[in-house]
Amino acid sequence: MKANQKKQQLAKKVLQKLKTQFKNVDCTLTHFSPFQLLIATILSAQCTDKRVNQVTPSLFSRFPTPLSFKEASLESIETAIRSTGFYHNKAKNIQQLSCQLLERFNGEVPNKMEDLISLPGVGRKTANVVLGNAFGIKSGFVVDTHVSRLSQRIGLTDQTTPEKIEMDLMEIFPENEWIDMSHRLILLGRENCKAMKPVCESCILSDCCQKRLHFRAKTNNGFPPQ
Repeated sequence: MKANQKKQQLAKKVLQKLKTQFKNVDCTLTHFSPFQLLIATILSAQCTDKRVNQVTPSLFSRFPTPLSFKEASLESIETAIRSTGFYHNKAKNIQQLSCQLLERFNGEVPNKMEDLISLPGVGRKTANVVLGNAFGIKSGFVVDTHVSRLSQRIGLTDQTTPEKIEMDLMEIFPENEWIDMSHRLILLGRENCKAMKPVCESCILSDCCQKRLHFRAKTNNGFPPQ
């Protein structure tokens, strides 16, 4: 059997199991508009969604529109988002993209990949989050640190860069599952398949995770620390 066929069979098994464990999934970043989701996703880089959700209510109360971010001092934005980390770059990108939204898109968040990734601080991951969750557009597969780690451990991809991992996942999962499967992998990463101490014994994928099976075959003793 060809390698890609094996991965497609594995993906089908993973999909069935995760749909059983995580029936109803949604974006965990609290938002009420595409603009709020765009800003929240930028803030979530190297930061937990929980922390971002603690910051955004007061942030959006103070800066509800692209115009308000444009007219604000950079220091005031930095102060408001400081606890999310890397606040200098994040504040700069948020203000610059707000200016570009006003100048190029009438103050609205565009719903095309090429337009989104042309904005400061927006890459494919952020664009996929916004397109999938704000517009319902299946543009690709969100690959964050959880999805990257799990897809490699499970054996869904041999790639190491987010762009190439995304291409592999898009090939082996049905297009209508791209949005929800990224949510499910992220949830599993947070609950079970953690970076340093994965909880394999209670993981629904313990019988098909390739790294887990390989390690058990060699040691019969759980999962190696990383």
